Amino acid sequence: MDVLYFAWVRERIGQPKETVETTAPTVRDLVKELRGREERYAAAFADLDALRVAVDQELTDFDASLAGAREVAFFPPMTGG
Repeated sequence: MDVLYFAWVRERIGQPKETVETTAPTVRDLVKELRGREERYAAAFADLDALRVAVDQELTDFDASLAGAREVAFFPPMTGG
């Protein structure tokens, strides 16, 4: 599945996108896998309250299922103006 990183998440991880092989059943489980990779991932996902997630371009929460998902995106909350 493709994993996309935006704004400061991308800066901490050092890339905008990667393809990940995972058997994680939920977004939260995927985050646990990513955190275990390297310190840069641990830093990016240290505070899930500071992140939003979308699965296949639909805003969702971290307990969302990844069954059949092709894309997960992580980004900070957006503000309007």
